[in-house]
Amino acid sequence: MSRTRAWVALAALSLGAFLYVTVETLPIGLLAAMAADLGVSESSIGLLVTAYALVVVVVTVPLTRLTAAWPRRRLLAVLLAVFAVATALSALAANYPSLLATRVAVAVSQSVFWAVVTPAAAGLFPRHLRGRALSMVYAGSSTAPLVGVPLGTWLGQQAGWRLPFLALGGLGVIVLVVVLTLLPETPRGTGDADHGLFPDAGRYRMLVVASAVTVAGAFVAFTYIDPFLTRVSGFDPSALGPVLLLRGVAGLLGVVVAGLVVTRWGWPSWLAATVVQTLALAALFTFGANRWAAVAATALAGFALSGAASVLGTRVLEVAPGTTDMASAGTSTAFNVGITAGALLGSALLTTSGPRAPALAGAALSALAFLVVLAEPRFATARRRQPVTAGG
Repeated sequence: MSRTRAWVALAALSLGAFLYVTVETLPIGLLAAMAADLGVSESSIGLLVTAYALVVVVVTVPLTRLTAAWPRRRLLAVLLAVFAVATALSALAANYPSLLATRVAVAVSQSVFWAVVTPAAAGLFPRHLRGRALSMVYAGSSTAPLVGVPLGTWLGQQAGWRLPFLALGGLGVIVLVVVLTLLPETPRGTGDADHGLFPDAGRYRMLVVASAVTVAGAFVAFTYIDPFLTRVSGFDPSALGPVLLLRGVAGLLGVVVAGLVVTRWGWPSWLAATVVQTLALAALFTFGANRWAAVAATALAGFALSGAASVLGTRVLEVAPGTTDMASAGTSTAFNVGITAGALLGSALLTTSGPRAPALAGAALSALAFLVVLAEPRFATARRRQPVTAGG
């Protein structure tokens, strides 16, 4: 396969990641319009996002196992076809139940997409380029909240909430065509990206735990960053958009930096991401009353989380004890568990302890994640010691 074809196929996979994350979170920006059109409450529209994440948590591992024998190009084509059709049908939904059904269908396809996209993207390139390749995929998902959701929200405000969903479905068709045309049809399990470079069940288990705790730490604070910035830092609500935009740009920078260093320093990169997140959230809690400090800490937290997500994909390729598809399914599930648990904990703390408490809890959980990552080498079960270039 030529290098040009490989990069174009990778760009399509990155766009696929962008589309999935955009569709998952787009209702947040269109709550009022969707609720008014469908005759339901705004909280019901919010549940479309919660239900979506719950579906991903529940079905990722069993569906990945069920489709383990499918050739990866064929599987991705089916997943993208489901995405395109179900997203277009979302735009045509006549009522809330039908919209919820299409959302569940997209969530089911996303659950397997995240399990297979990492080895699919990595398999397009030699080992020394895989860190950069995966950073491009995660750049797609990181760009979604920065570009996709705001643009979709604006389009929905101008022409109705249905048009953004229809447009995203159309883009899904383009990704499907590119994948069918350019992605090589290789049997599952035959490529060196289909199995861990240095399989280690102990380190993988610690990776799963650290993933859940790291993401929970990030989202316990980020989910309720709005009340923190307005009530603790004293920002006017109109300033939240620019602050979150800066956080998104910092997140993209984190993905780029991770892609440059993770191939050579896998485990140290993972450790560094938890350190940076801990320091950022601790600074937010301690100095958040100062607006400049709050902005800097918020951006640094975004840098750390996006970088950690990018590093996670490469770490799976290194230590997966079985197939990288199943290992990716496990870490994807852990990631979504962290999102859900962090949001729930943040909600409880905001109600009982005020807007600063989620930042403190996020710092504490991030510190715990640091300790888990620090202990990871001690839980190694493989006899062969991994070299530094493989991540510890």
